[in-house]
Amino acid sequence: MAGARHRAGAALIRQTGIRRAGPVTGLLGGSFNPAHGGHRRITLFAMDALGLDEAWWMVSPGNPLKPSAGMAPLPARFESAVRQARRARIRVTAIERELGTRYTVDTLRALLRRYPRRRFVWLMGADNLAQFHQWRHWRDLAKMLPIAVIARPGYDGAAFASPAMAWLGKYRRPLSRFRRPERWSAPALVTLRFDPDTRSATAIRRADPDWARRSLNRSSRDAVTHRLIPGSDH
Repeated sequence: MAGARHRAGAALIRQTGIRRAGPVTGLLGGSFNPAHGGHRRITLFAMDALGLDEAWWMVSPGNPLKPSAGMAPLPARFESAVRQARRARIRVTAIERELGTRYTVDTLRALLRRYPRRRFVWLMGADNLAQFHQWRHWRDLAKMLPIAVIARPGYDGAAFASPAMAWLGKYRRPLSRFRRPERWSAPALVTLRFDPDTRSATAIRRADPDWARRSLNRSSRDAVTHRLIPGSDH
């Protein structure tokens, strides 16, 4: 039965892929604990390099690979992302909360069904590629969407020596091909390099331990689902 479901899902992805002709959207998932200028900078760089129409920041309700200790509440992390995304073609969403998905592979499967005309590319930093083989059904994920990996200081060695890269390496494509989304297929991988950005959410939390408490006082609206993400005053 599981094999039949997998084959049916793969068939759905192939069929919907043929019909996709809508906006070209980059997906950057993460905890955003908090969002910062480094997130914005790599997103804008990837949008320009790949010729994307827009990007979605998918603020995760909870990352299965990260400890819950020290994780700010979703409204605070969401609000920090909204502030960083202002005046850019970046839409901040907590759509995983609405979809009820915990793992990225399930989220992407749901997005492909919900938005059959939209073309997506998965954006990730080299730090995520280094642990990509620990993600649930990571090969299935790679077969759904093309992946763009953005260099991150200190992680390139581990990323390109990782078990996932050993499998994905044969699907590496030149950037020129990625700039023609009508020819996208998956699996496909492109690596993007630019001047490194050393900002990190960990450093921000250490310098400003109370950042989340201030953000909790505000409410924001999900830019994809249009649902309100209430703050602590609601």
